[in-house]
Amino acid sequence: MAEKPRILVLEGASHVAGDQLERSQPLWNLVRVDDANRGLSLLQTERFDGVYADTGDPTVWQRAEGLFQAERIVDALPDGVAALDAELRILWCNSVFARWCGSTTSQKTFSEAFANPALLGSGGDPFQSALIGKKNTARFHCGNDLYLEVHVIPVFSAEGKVGQLICLCQDVTSEIQQQQKLDALHQAGRELAALTPDQLSEMSVEERIELLKLNIRRLTHDLLHYDVIEIRLLHPESGRLDPLLQEGMLPNAAGRVLYNRPQGNGITGLVAATGISYLCPDTSADANYLEGAEGARSSLTVPLIVQDQVIGTFNVESPKLNAFGQEDLKFTEIFSREIAAALYTLQLLTAEKRSTVSQSIEAVNREVALPVDDILAAATCVLDRYIGHDTEMAEKLRQILKAARAIKHSIQKVGEDMELAKTACLPGDTSRPGLKGLRLLVADNDERVRRSAHSILGRLGCVVETARDGQEALTMARLSTYDVILVDIRLPDLPGYEAYQRLRNAQPQARVILMTTYGYDPSHTIVKARQEGLRSVLFKPFRVDQLLDALESPAESETRNAKCGA
Repeated sequence: MAEKPRILVLEGASHVAGDQLERSQPLWNLVRVDDANRGLSLLQTERFDGVYADTGDPTVWQRAEGLFQAERIVDALPDGVAALDAELRILWCNSVFARWCGSTTSQKTFSEAFANPALLGSGGDPFQSALIGKKNTARFHCGNDLYLEVHVIPVFSAEGKVGQLICLCQDVTSEIQQQQKLDALHQAGRELAALTPDQLSEMSVEERIELLKLNIRRLTHDLLHYDVIEIRLLHPESGRLDPLLQEGMLPNAAGRVLYNRPQGNGITGLVAATGISYLCPDTSADANYLEGAEGARSSLTVPLIVQDQVIGTFNVESPKLNAFGQEDLKFTEIFSREIAAALYTLQLLTAEKRSTVSQSIEAVNREVALPVDDILAAATCVLDRYIGHDTEMAEKLRQILKAARAIKHSIQKVGEDMELAKTACLPGDTSRPGLKGLRLLVADNDERVRRSAHSILGRLGCVVETARDGQEALTMARLSTYDVILVDIRLPDLPGYEAYQRLRNAQPQARVILMTTYGYDPSHTIVKARQEGLRSVLFKPFRVDQLLDALESPAESETRNAKCGA
């Protein structure tokens, strides 16, 4: 017996056409739908021998015609579009969505069509949110290196229930892969100079350099897939670009003497001089190019930069024309920043001038000094309020002050015990035994000045504490003892002359040195203070030797006038 023809019937809400067709064509297998969306879905997922539309009901053919036109438009979109039922089964999808699935979507759920894709992030399943009436967005890893950003929108029925879901999908594979590469580069930066404390103590500077070079080679191959590389470091005094690492370069190129000059030193010298990356798409047509790798047809050179200063160059070459594009440039610049940071961390550029230990001690002191000063200032201010009112609390605050000062002393003592080598930071003779143990209070609103005081004077054995304004300085002067007080005449809360007077009253035994910018003294602070015994003034920006000379000068007998209670 022949199989009955299977006919899809698109009818109106009255169902008159379908009823008539069933009576007149009993040998047909009729599938009746009064929803054009449902009809279209069935056409795509099931086999039919024909379609019958109730043309007597204009809404049927108008909706069907509009739906087929809309399908052609949606099918032309670059993004994937699908309609799902309440059980998340795919009712219809455009060709882009179907291509991503790689197989038929008939009667499959979204998860089945994409072979159980992995939901990325912690935002939750967007389909479950849509089923309760909330549109949502999430990203899925669908295998075969396909990443989709999926927007799920609920479609409500006349009764207000979610009957279907619209799924809009965008291919974000390129974006995700770029971010993964960025993350890998940043992780590589952390790995470049990652050493445990035990390794640091056991390895010489030369061994650490070799380890860094090994890591750079490995990560350059693994992440950027470059085979020919060259790294040169800039010698700051001579401007010479000394080879640190090379792979795949001709011997005469690796040994070539280059300087950070824009002319006559190839692309490497030009990049070092300007601090600007350079893409060379065709070496044969570029007058700046000097032969590096045998048969190189294109190159990419980027500067190594630390704290806005060029410290070297990173060069890669390829036997292909136009081998490097803007994306290669971006990732190479990122990796070069990580290399530069690793070089700076390992102090390769100053290995001849400082020991690794001295750098570590200075780095700790630089990061700890000002926060500890903040603790000292805050605890001193609170102590000032409790003295005479709460003996127990006052004693606890004194213990805090003692502990904070002990931290600073410990750091300084470790540095002294290590017998640190002299550094090249201070001009002239930095042997100032008369400053060792000198207690100083530096009152200045400029953080750079306070940091410099710790960096310069702490290295010479001075005990430095700082205050950000006049009130902090006065409180610390009342409750602590100092040999010298350096105070800026432009404190934010106290006029310069008043600060000078009150600090002298608080610390009669201390010498007060005023600091000011050239030409700035509208209140005549310095003139009035000199009349009362001021002997030392530092005009910003002052040289380090001027500061040290002022601190080493013998104690003056700064007499007071009657106003100050002499």
